[in-house]
Amino acid sequence: MATTTGEPRAAAAPPVSIRLPGLLLGVGLGGFVDGILLHQLLQWHHMLSSTDTDNIGVKFYNPDTVSGLEMNTVWDGIFHTVCWLSVLLGLALLHARVTHRRRRVWASRKLWGWVLVGWGLFNLVEGVLDHHILGIHHVHAGDQQLWWDIGFLVLGALLVVGGHLIQRGARPLDPGTPAGSADRRA
Repeated sequence: MATTTGEPRAAAAPPVSIRLPGLLLGVGLGGFVDGILLHQLLQWHHMLSSTDTDNIGVKFYNPDTVSGLEMNTVWDGIFHTVCWLSVLLGLALLHARVTHRRRRVWASRKLWGWVLVGWGLFNLVEGVLDHHILGIHHVHAGDQQLWWDIGFLVLGALLVVGGHLIQRGARPLDPGTPAGSADRRA
């Protein structure tokens, strides 16, 4: 006759979450879009391009001079380094957490919803901090800069809301379980 030992059954491990890796990827990729599009291609601003009117007294490096552009480029490079580290960390965490069905995770609305939330959070934090509190640069300096800065914040809020809705409406998945196991929320 079989008897039980009275030991409690091991609870199922909680599903692996892809929220943090998705957010980190979104922050880094959103920063790259900002840096590549606004800093480099459109050349609307650089990291220190409005320090002549900033709120914290950073030395002004006029981006219209060679020496000023050099210093702004260095700070743009520091900004891109932080973006790169965010993407790298997001990829490392995603790789560590996703042990099965990797293709399914990359194609999931869950991951891309979190990426959009991360991008939106980047826009909101960077927009409030750099454009409004510190005033070290604006999206597009000039007479209408406040509207450009507000538009950047509105875009960030839309990305957060849209990303949240996308990931919330996605099928639950647990990328840590082998194929054939029941999926759980990520």
